[in-house]
Amino acid sequence: MSATPILSNEPVLTESALIPPVPEKLADTGLSADAVRDLLLKVLYVQGSRSGQYLADFLRLPFPIVDEELLTLQQRRFIEVRGTTAPHRGSYLFDVVNEGRDRAREALEASQYVGPLPVPLAQYRHWIHAQSIKLAHVTQESLRAGFSHLVLDESIFEILGPAVNSSKSIFLYGHPGNGKTAIAEAISDMLGGELYLPYAVDVDGQVMMVFDPVHHEEIQTQDAVLGIESLWRSGPSYDRRYARIRRPVVLTGGELTLDQLDLRYDPFTKLYQAPFQVKANGGVLIVDDFGRQRVPPRDLLNRWIVPLEKHLDYLTLHTGGKFPVPFDCLLIFATNLDPAELVEEAFLRRIHYKIPVTNPTRAQYEEIFRAQCAREGLTYEPKSVAYVFADFYDKLGIPPRGCHPRDLIAHVKDIAKYQEVAPQLSPALLESACRSYFLVSGAA
Repeated sequence: MSATPILSNEPVLTESALIPPVPEKLADTGLSADAVRDLLLKVLYVQGSRSGQYLADFLRLPFPIVDEELLTLQQRRFIEVRGTTAPHRGSYLFDVVNEGRDRAREALEASQYVGPLPVPLAQYRHWIHAQSIKLAHVTQESLRAGFSHLVLDESIFEILGPAVNSSKSIFLYGHPGNGKTAIAEAISDMLGGELYLPYAVDVDGQVMMVFDPVHHEEIQTQDAVLGIESLWRSGPSYDRRYARIRRPVVLTGGELTLDQLDLRYDPFTKLYQAPFQVKANGGVLIVDDFGRQRVPPRDLLNRWIVPLEKHLDYLTLHTGGKFPVPFDCLLIFATNLDPAELVEEAFLRRIHYKIPVTNPTRAQYEEIFRAQCAREGLTYEPKSVAYVFADFYDKLGIPPRGCHPRDLIAHVKDIAKYQEVAPQLSPALLESACRSYFLVSGAA
């Protein structure tokens, strides 16, 4: 098969091309009959006797494909029928026998994977490109709607829109507490959409786990709602080896290390876990607190120079073999540090959009304070903001941050709960909140 269409950066735009078709025969799965048979034997060995329809549903394959391999396993005396609940083979109960147990143990020694039939690497690359993040698009209206819960400087909108639509890297920088992480998360939310992501990928016989419930939210389909009986009658509407998920958002912070950007191999299970950037394919990857990782920023960006420019990454198997995977995500860095002190100009050049997130003005601060009061059910008092500015920001030289109104109101509510009084922006409660929140040198 030619690699050109698989590695092409041009996504397929027709609606039907965005849904992995149901395999009609074994060849459509891209895997060998032995791979399917070994997986069937492992399921029966680990779980005990199961019906034919259960096995098809567990492997996420149409029953006729699975039944053909069950017949072969029966003929080879690896499995046998232990009973039935209905006259069709989907209701036959299959179990492994002696030779089948030996074959299952051998297969488990090679890989402990027991789950949906993996998707070949070539198919995975094809479907990631077909559902590329480049297909996502925001307008001025959707951008403002997506940030309606935040108070931002007008100039940010003029940069954010083109930055998001570019599907290139974004660098958010500025003092802590002004909403960089909130902006990054809002970008991922407004992109919306859904993807088809394989549960696992076959790489030359090795299994790479891609679907991760921590980062991937699966959408319940009509097939799942109606259950197996519906699938028996009408069949699934797409290749069920793929999970239908919401556009992924992967957030990592100070815990990020270089080894987490490559495959993680478990020598006991003989399985690979895909790294963060692979799990973020088709979605958004947020590197929060950039510069505070245990790995130097220069080393981290060095690792991503080729992926950022070529939209292609290379992963390494424990055997030493390398293989390409798409790097198809909107990469967002958020940092409290000075970008010029973090990395050299050559590295910053590869991060296409640099967006400063500054301290709120007095008017913006008041708007944030007012909105937070509305969310928390408190009556907004303009004199409360005047008090905080006069007695703390101006008097003590403390710069206002976008997170301060939220935190101060939370303190007011905590103090009111302790004192068993109604939460309100009274002078006494607000003063106690400020003194417990701000670092006041020499306070009694």
